[in-house]
Amino acid sequence: MDNASPENEAQLRKIITDYTEMPDADWALIAPYLREKAIARGERWVTEGEKAKDVGMILNGSMRHYYTKQDEEKTTYFYFENAMVSAYISCITGNASALSIEALTDTRLVLFPYARMKEAYKTSIAWERFGRMIAEWAMMGLEDRMVSLLTQTPEERYLALLQSTKTKITERIPQHLIANYLGITPVSLSRIRNRIHKK
Repeated sequence: MDNASPENEAQLRKIITDYTEMPDADWALIAPYLREKAIARGERWVTEGEKAKDVGMILNGSMRHYYTKQDEEKTTYFYFENAMVSAYISCITGNASALSIEALTDTRLVLFPYARMKEAYKTSIAWERFGRMIAEWAMMGLEDRMVSLLTQTPEERYLALLQSTKTKITERIPQHLIANYLGITPVSLSRIRNRIHKK
């Protein structure tokens, strides 16, 4: 891994300040630990069964977050440029990750160790606030996903996706992975799309 360039460090700092103000003294607690990592298309950044240690931001590319059950992959989220990405529960608990995160295209990340952010919580209100807001964001995303899967039909989930702000999913993700994300087969997705088109 390479040290983060000044431009990419500034990009990460801008994303973080969208969550909370980050004074120079607080930023200095993390800045020396920033690294860049290139991940080839199809390569896993996080692998199920291994401990995750880093929090990242995608500089360019796209990734997906999935679980495996009986050799079947279950996609639960997609990430694109400027998104924060991590196997966050594994970072927090120190346990092996229950999920994998894979690059869907050639991808480059800026990374920092979760352990350094955790240390920064002790002395920095700004970092503690950022950690809280990330946890809240993750909880909202989890509840939204859970409600969708438990209360909506596949067609309702697809329509909700089309009507959401998640346009990058429909524009950049292959149909078979969108179907996997919706919890249906590609054939079922094709039928739903045909029905919608005819209405």
